[in-house]
Amino acid sequence: MLLRDDAIFLGASGQPEYLLLKRANRHGLVTGATGTGKTVTLQILAEGFSHAGVPVFCADVKGDLSGIAETGAPKDFLEKRAGKIGFADEYAFSCAPTAFWDLFGEQGHPIRTTVSEMGPLLLSRLMDLSDAQEGVLNIVFRLADDQGLLLLDLKDLRALIAHVSEKADELSRLYGNVSKASVGAIQRQLLVLEEQGGDSFFGEPALAIADLMKTDPASGRGVVNVLAADKLMSSPRLYATFLLWLLSELFEELPEVGDPDRPKLVFFFDEAHLLFDEAPKALVNKVEQVVRLIRSKGVGVYFVTQNPLDVPEAVLGQLGNRVQHALRAFTPKDQKAVKAAADTFRPNPDLDTAQAITELGVGEALVSTLDLEGVPSMVQRTLIRPPEGRLGPITPEERKAMLAASPLAAAYDTPVDRESAYEMLTGKAEEKMQTAEEGTVAPEPDQPLPKDQPGAQEESGGGIGGFLGSIFGTGSGRSRRLSSSQRVARSVARSLSNQVAGEIGRQVGGRSGSTVSKAVVRGVLGSLLRR
Repeated sequence: MLLRDDAIFLGASGQPEYLLLKRANRHGLVTGATGTGKTVTLQILAEGFSHAGVPVFCADVKGDLSGIAETGAPKDFLEKRAGKIGFADEYAFSCAPTAFWDLFGEQGHPIRTTVSEMGPLLLSRLMDLSDAQEGVLNIVFRLADDQGLLLLDLKDLRALIAHVSEKADELSRLYGNVSKASVGAIQRQLLVLEEQGGDSFFGEPALAIADLMKTDPASGRGVVNVLAADKLMSSPRLYATFLLWLLSELFEELPEVGDPDRPKLVFFFDEAHLLFDEAPKALVNKVEQVVRLIRSKGVGVYFVTQNPLDVPEAVLGQLGNRVQHALRAFTPKDQKAVKAAADTFRPNPDLDTAQAITELGVGEALVSTLDLEGVPSMVQRTLIRPPEGRLGPITPEERKAMLAASPLAAAYDTPVDRESAYEMLTGKAEEKMQTAEEGTVAPEPDQPLPKDQPGAQEESGGGIGGFLGSIFGTGSGRSRRLSSSQRVARSVARSLSNQVAGEIGRQVGGRSGSTVSKAVVRGVLGSLLRR
C-alpha cells in the first residue's frame, strides 16, 4: 500500500519516497531544466495536497496545469511508469476541484487588490522607482491617510499624485521634499503600468484570502486555485509583485498555528527567478522574512525554477523539501549550477549526486524530504509517479463552462467603482471652479431688496450707497453669476467708490447739504471723464 493519509506519495526507485504533510509547511524547491518534468511534479504535488484536504494556489505559466481540473485518461507510458514503481494496483484517474483566476479577467475570475493594500514598497518595486521617487510615493500614501482619501485604483493614485504636484511647496514643509521631477517620473511609470495591464489588477471587489482556502463540500478535497499566467509572464514584474503581495497578505491575515498536522494552504511560485531578478536588497530581505515566518501560519511555500542558484542563499536554506530534475552541464555556468544543486542535498554514500543530476531522464528526479524530526532524508534517485488528472491543458470551452458554474463568479466578475480619492479630489476641484465663477451683484431694477434687509436702500432717493449702486451696480443685493464684462465693471465701480468716499470725507469737513451733494457729483463725473 503506497498511498497514505499522512503523506504524499512522490514516486519510488527501490523504496517509496514521501512528503510528510506534517512537515509540508517547511517549504520546498522543485528545480530542473525545461522539459524534464517539473510541471508534472507540480501537478502530482497539488493533487496530493488536494486529496489531503489542503487548498493549493499555483501559477499556470504554460497553460498545461489546467488539466488538473479534468479526469485523466489511460496512456501507455503512464501505466508503464505506474508498473515500474509498484503503483499499478492503486493508480486511478480523478480530477481535483479547481478554481481559475486571472489578473486580466480573461481566463479566470479577476484578481484585484486596492492600491492601499499593495502599499508603497511593493508598488515602488512594481514601477521600478528610485529611492527618491519611492520617498515621494510614501508621502502620497501618508497624505491619503491624513486626509481620509481612499486609494483603490490607479486613477485614484494618479489624481492624488497630481494633487501633490500642485501642492509641492506646501507639502514639502510638512512631509519633506517633494520634487516635481520625481512626481513626473512616477506619473510616467504609472502610464507604463497601465499599458502592461496593471489597471486591471487594482480595484474592487478585492480578493478575499478566505476564497483561496476552500475545500469541496462534497468530496472534502482542497480546492486547487490555478492562476492563468501565460499572458502575465509578458509583464514579469507585475507577476512577481503580485505573488509577493499575496504571500504578504497571507502572512498578515492568518493566525499563528505552529506546525499543524497538515498545512492550511500550499503556495507554488513557478518561475521563481522573476521574484529575485534585479530585486533590491530590501525586497529580498522582505521575501526572506515572509518565507521564514509564514510557516508558523500553516502555509507552505514551494519555489519552482530551473536552477537552484535562482533563489538567494538566505531563502534557499529554508526550503527543506527538495525535488531536483535534470540539469545539463554544457557550459562552466551550467557546471556551477549542477555543483550548487548537488551541494544542497544531504549526501548519499551510494550515489554521486552531481553526476546523477546530469543523467536523470524525463520524469526522474533526486528527492530529499524532511522526516518527523525535521531532518532532511538522504537524497534518492526517484521515478516520479504519474498524475491522476489530465496531462496538458483543458479546452477554452471547458474552461468557459467551469467559470460560468463557479460560485465565485457572482463575487468577483463584476467590478465595483465606489467613491474614492479620484471622485473626492475631482469634486473639490469642480466646487472651487464654480466658486471662482460666482460673484455678488445688485438686484435688477424690477427686483428691489426688502427694506428691512441689511444694506437695503430706498428705491428712490437717499443714501450714498444707493446712489453709487444706481450708477455702478455696487450696492448690496442678491448674488448671481456674473459675466466677464460684469466682473470688470464691478472692479472699476469698487475703485471709483473708494475714490468717491475719500472725496466725501474731504468735502464734509466744511460744507453741508447741497454743497456736499454737488461736490460728490462733480467728483464722480470728474473721475469718469479722467478715465
